[in-house]
Amino acid sequence: MTEHDGHGVEAIGQAFARARAQGRAALIAYLTLGYPSPADSPALVRALQDGGADLIELGVPFSDPLADGPVIQRASHQALQAGMTPRGCLELVAQLRREGIRVPLLLMGYYNPIHAYGPEAYARDAALAGADGLIVPDLPPEEADPLRGACEREGLALVFLVAPTSGEERIARIAAVTRGFLYVVSRLGTTGAGRGPGEELARQLERVRRHARTPVAVGFGLSHPEQVRRLAPQVDGLIVGSAVVERASEGAKALYAYLRSLRAAL
Repeated sequence: MTEHDGHGVEAIGQAFARARAQGRAALIAYLTLGYPSPADSPALVRALQDGGADLIELGVPFSDPLADGPVIQRASHQALQAGMTPRGCLELVAQLRREGIRVPLLLMGYYNPIHAYGPEAYARDAALAGADGLIVPDLPPEEADPLRGACEREGLALVFLVAPTSGEERIARIAAVTRGFLYVVSRLGTTGAGRGPGEELARQLERVRRHARTPVAVGFGLSHPEQVRRLAPQVDGLIVGSAVVERASEGAKALYAYLRSLRAAL
């Protein structure tokens, strides 16, 4: 089992280092908290950990998830209907830690609910619950100071995203402020399985590598073990989201089997 030795930025660094020591990229799985129901989340997260995820992104449901494709949008909507709130997500993280989930956990959610909660309070409560970092897809570095400061005080990683359209200067700026890892969006559009990353990604990764000070992880559009196998040598981490959420609706057993297939490809 993966040990969760440190906390926050340190724990994330250790997870990437362990994968590197095993000669492979880290496997990062995304799951919407509260989907298919809040009661299902602990068993599904357990399946991700046991199936071989090195890090887990936990989606905080939001009513207007701009960057998400139809699968995650539906999951988010269903979780909200079931009563999931940002506070409920933090309570679930604390429960996961009590139940022995050891891999680094990152809360992925939009800025509006964090702003409403209060950046200071959110970072503090996330750290207390046992989260290691935050990913906020709609928060550019220029507007991130309040949350960045709060995360730094709590030792949490605040992970920033680089888009396919980001120029050299922009990449350098984002690479300088991201903590934990640099999230490279593999293609334009929303998240979703099926449309895998293409040639353009290799060129983008070249640009990113020139400026990266942290591990580099790629997400958006990864779903098949074959894609994972092909891309793994180019990156430090691979993020699989929509395909994981699709399997989650089939239950913990199906999710575990799917994770094993991805991990075997690495």
